[in-house]
Amino acid sequence: MTTPTPYYKYHVFFCTNLRADGSQCCEQCGAQASRDYLKKRTKELGLTGPGGIRVNNAGCLDRCSEGPVAVVYPEGIWYTYVDTEDLEEILQAHLLGGEPVARLRLAG
Repeated sequence: MTTPTPYYKYHVFFCTNLRADGSQCCEQCGAQASRDYLKKRTKELGLTGPGGIRVNNAGCLDRCSEGPVAVVYPEGIWYTYVDTEDLEEILQAHLLGGEPVARLRLAG
């Protein structure tokens, strides 16, 4: 049996959940702006579309205390990040270079 080729090489999901009760959540850390940044960068570099990289919003990924979080598939590698420099490192090292960024990884 052959393994099917994935539609996207990488699919990145950003938790952009905002909790109405004010409890800790990824959007309190600017998750939507971070997602927008990475989506813009992948478009600028011509990396989007079939066989490329897709960046999406996700609802709560249930790792609120470790946030903000993003997960990269197909490997299922979870990341936390602080700023655009961290996102750029994930883009350059993992999404372009195939090497996950150990210092930003969360236990899977």
